[in-house]
Amino acid sequence: MTLQSEKISKVLHEKNLSWGWLMEHSNVSRSTLSQIKNGKNNATFSTMEKIADALDVSLDEFRTNKNA
Repeated sequence: MTLQSEKISKVLHEKNLSWGWLMEHSNVSRSTLSQIKNGKNNATFSTMEKIADALDVSLDEFRTNKNA
């Protein structure tokens, strides 16, 4: 699991949602989300925008270093 997938999982957990829910509501393909979840691929900026929009959070939630 990558830091990116951990952060997404954390937000999903906080909102009591699942990766399945995210697949249905983010307009991101099932295969792309599966690769992100399993740490096989990092999301592009546009994919992270879709994920953040679906979860109703700021993209800042997913920054790897908020002090950078």
